[in-house]
Amino acid sequence: MYDVKSKNQNNYLGTVWEILTPLISILIYWFVFSTLRKREPIEMGGEEVPFFFWLFVGFILWTFFFQGTVQASKSIYTRLKLLSKMNFPLSLIPNIAIFSKFYTHIIMLGIVFIVFQLAGYYINIYYLQLPYFIFGTYALVFSFSLITSTLSTLVRDVHMLLSSLLRMGLYLSGVLWPLSLLSDFPLLMQLMRLNPLVYLIEGYRSVFFGTEWYLVTHWELTLYFWSLIFVILAIGSILHVKFRRNFIDYL
Repeated sequence: MYDVKSKNQNNYLGTVWEILTPLISILIYWFVFSTLRKREPIEMGGEEVPFFFWLFVGFILWTFFFQGTVQASKSIYTRLKLLSKMNFPLSLIPNIAIFSKFYTHIIMLGIVFIVFQLAGYYINIYYLQLPYFIFGTYALVFSFSLITSTLSTLVRDVHMLLSSLLRMGLYLSGVLWPLSLLSDFPLLMQLMRLNPLVYLIEGYRSVFFGTEWYLVTHWELTLYFWSLIFVILAIGSILHVKFRRNFIDYL
């Protein structure tokens, strides 16, 4: 909470900007893709749903992943001078940056819930999956941050490269367009599904639109997702443990 407040202490609206920024971004993308490009409703569970609501769910997950990953990647080297003066477990530092964005993500989920109730997409039995997908999202961000925060401390350019690559990833994660558009290219569509964000985003949408038990009906993707998480976590842990004693040398 201190991180969130200190970042926004000079703004009149303070921490409200943590909510306004993603909401404004959602409206911009909705205007561009729904109004200017005339995006048709998206099919979910055999029914067509408005593009705005479909976009809303995917974008809040993407926002948490992007902000959490970027902030966590620079979390260690921006605090090295402070950490060099105390005995503190460095592996917890990325968590501080991620959790500061996790607060916003939970609030945004609350907003999505209210909007969906008003729009007629009422609470359903599939909401029981939501804690699972929230945990999966946090696990992905944290495991990935162990790699990026270590590499960014060793080579500062990694942070700049990561930010650019993640922005490009917005268009490769099924946030702005459905993967069904690639139905004529089944191999490419299957390759796109290997992106762990696609699994999480479609899982979120299955919850709010009440379409299916996504983690069960797509059990092969569930096994793939958690196998990938453990691999990323193992690589990140090895890198972090190997270099953490030498982080101070990179001040």
